[in-house]
Amino acid sequence: MTTTPAPRTAPLTGVRVLDLATLFAGPLAATMLGDFGAEVIKVEHPGKPDPSRGHGPSKDGIGLWWKILGRNKRTITLDLSKPGGRATLLRLAAEADVLIENFRPGTLEKWDLGWPELSAANPRLVLTRVTGFGQFGPYAHRPGFGTLAEAMSGFAAITGEPDAPPTLPPFGLADSIAGLATAYAVMTALAARDRTGEGQVVDMAIIEPILTVLGPQPTWYDQLGYVQRRTGNRSANNAPRNAYRTADGTWVAVSTSAQSVAERLMRLVGRPDLIDEPWFATGAERAAHADVLDEAVGTWIAARTRTEVLAAFEKAEAAVAPIQDVRDVLTDPQYQALDTVTTLDDPDLGPLRMQNVLFRLSDTPGAIRWAGRAHGADTTEVLTELGLTAAELTALREEGAV
Repeated sequence: MTTTPAPRTAPLTGVRVLDLATLFAGPLAATMLGDFGAEVIKVEHPGKPDPSRGHGPSKDGIGLWWKILGRNKRTITLDLSKPGGRATLLRLAAEADVLIENFRPGTLEKWDLGWPELSAANPRLVLTRVTGFGQFGPYAHRPGFGTLAEAMSGFAAITGEPDAPPTLPPFGLADSIAGLATAYAVMTALAARDRTGEGQVVDMAIIEPILTVLGPQPTWYDQLGYVQRRTGNRSANNAPRNAYRTADGTWVAVSTSAQSVAERLMRLVGRPDLIDEPWFATGAERAAHADVLDEAVGTWIAARTRTEVLAAFEKAEAAVAPIQDVRDVLTDPQYQALDTVTTLDDPDLGPLRMQNVLFRLSDTPGAIRWAGRAHGADTTEVLTELGLTAAELTALREEGAV
């Protein structure tokens, strides 16, 4: 396959990233950087590819998750425990801007590839270390996965119905949040390097970004002793806020975070009298009377089809959205207008749909140039570009380093 280079207008053109990470936060961060022009080189073990290649459903033996996570990356193999693999990585690092890894703390050091060695090879390098619990502390050496972060952070404790067990998400929520946070951390470190001329180490613990997005829970507890509880689809801060079933058996979600929207909704469902109740004036008080409000809204919605509900809400300028599965997402006119799910031509699978780049830039847009490549597809090309001779490549192969 002939890969498509990043356009000169891409904002991260010229930034070289070594992606040594696996499942899922570190590789996702590298994907985000690659989407906006960074040259990403995915480094995998010769005999143990990134497990995301086999994670989830596949087609004709090709992992579909990898097609997304591996997009815009060239793939090479290196066994870092071999002397030749170590030496080659140091040569790659000498010409890189960023190295992303998610080994357990101490693993790179075991191979003599810690920060002292990497920074000696390239003082401008940003070493980005993504682990479950961070590089220090009592849990640092434990195996860390997003599920553990979802449990530890308080997310699971507040998710689910009040009388049901805590609920974990059915997808990589904590990993994804950490991946986005890692991309931000890398860009922050690169901005600092532009001023100082020196690289540094990014320490990203997956347990931390998800705690940040959960809102002011620590501050609430610190100042008020308040512990947020499970409320199902309801909110402790406003009402009506729930999922409601329509007459044709579909579901819609309603939000009334703004007082004016709550008032418009009550007029729409034929209960303007509730607006005059003293408790209706604040979101928290409305939440305390959610049973009354849910009855009014739910009864009105249950008598109408989803199409009728959506049209009436739009006319009334009330906030509603259909609860969609992936089939609905792919035909949703707003997503289509934004090209949120785009199509590219893949040599393995033909036309292939996947989520587009994360945001739009008016002058320097990102792009998906190719989907995830085969294991080690670019090893010879990348290492030859690095300056390795045919004899050196042969020696690496004989050693089992590639």
